[in-house]
Amino acid sequence: MVPENFFRYMMEHYSIDLLSEYQTDEIPGTNRPVVNPRWRDLDGRFRSLNGKLQRRRAEFGAHTLHPENDAEAMPKWERRKSELVEAIEQLEHEWEDVKQQRHDTPHHLDWDQLPAEDKFERLAPSRKRLTDTVKLIAYRAETALTGIVREVLARQHDARSLVRDLFRSAADLSPDTTAGVLRVGVHPMAKPRSNRAIEHLLGALNAAELTYPGTTLKLVYSLVGVPAN
Repeated sequence: MVPENFFRYMMEHYSIDLLSEYQTDEIPGTNRPVVNPRWRDLDGRFRSLNGKLQRRRAEFGAHTLHPENDAEAMPKWERRKSELVEAIEQLEHEWEDVKQQRHDTPHHLDWDQLPAEDKFERLAPSRKRLTDTVKLIAYRAETALTGIVREVLARQHDARSLVRDLFRSAADLSPDTTAGVLRVGVHPMAKPRSNRAIEHLLGALNAAELTYPGTTLKLVYSLVGVPAN
């Protein structure tokens, strides 16, 4: 997976960027072209009008292909036909006008040419480097846990989503300084096969005899309140 996909994945599933303040700084002067906001607005209007125009033309075609034979209903049919013709003509006029405006508007501008209200700031580079590092480390950790879970899952592509669900699930923390342990009681999932995979993962973590960072307390994991199969 390329680095950009690492970052997108961690932002989408874990909101890693929220660990950092959104401190920003100004973008330095650059000659790199950017999309002209005026052109972008006109392009959006052009596409919207084009869609409306196509729908009205299709409605008009369907209407004229099925002429009304009932003399009493004929006035209503003619009135609707006139309404569609008028709507199409108005949309065509607006469409041509916006099309010409878009043609006359530069597609790109240099950054320094942008109006002040359209300029924006970037995330402070130092904070972005920090959060990018956290994302990579967190993704590697998740991948390692996923590998353990896959050892007991019949459908191995479910492993990563199961690990994500585990990270979002509730847990009970019970520090025991006398015994020198921090007990982590993980709440079970709804499906027995998911709980079996989690128990396998917790067993591997217990075998690693990890300590909670900054303390001497050994982490001891268990799955609490598992419903009977």
